[in-house]
Amino acid sequence: MRIRDWQDILEDVTERNVDPENWRAVAGDRAGGVGEDMYLAHPRAGVFFLKTYAKNPFEVRGVGTRVARSLDDEIGSFMPTGDSGGRFAVQSPPEDEAQAETVSKRLETVLETHADAPTRPQDLFDDIMDAVESPAFGPMEYDQYDRPDELEDLAERFEEAEELLSAELEDLIEDDEVDRGFM
Repeated sequence: MRIRDWQDILEDVTERNVDPENWRAVAGDRAGGVGEDMYLAHPRAGVFFLKTYAKNPFEVRGVGTRVARSLDDEIGSFMPTGDSGGRFAVQSPPEDEAQAETVSKRLETVLETHADAPTRPQDLFDDIMDAVESPAFGPMEYDQYDRPDELEDLAERFEEAEELLSAELEDLIEDDEVDRGFM
């Protein structure tokens, strides 16, 4: 298991050549300390595990790893389904001004279309993600004040990764002298 910076893991996610709308996520508070845990999963891309914390209001730090090469039925049972209430997306910035202009025109068209027709919020979200060429998006189970049960189940399933990433994150927190967060 190779532990890397959390942004390197997100870059791996964005570079996967898989259907972007088939990603799933579960996230919430860390079990023991400052920060959050997040699992990102895709049937063909695998399962990625991130531990992050806010060093200050402008900087997030963290670590992550790939914990499984594919999303099997057992792990998939912990991930939300398509009709789940929460949504997430991983974005990549436009490469240049021309791409930014193209994306903004597509986004404008999507918003105009949805303004004229009654649609579900999930449909609007999916169409926006397509317009901005999001490399990964989908349903998410998230609790900003606690840990979803699915997060606990995944932590038990990937116990070794949980311990290693927690130790690495604690080292980052100690090096940054954050300890209890910021005020």
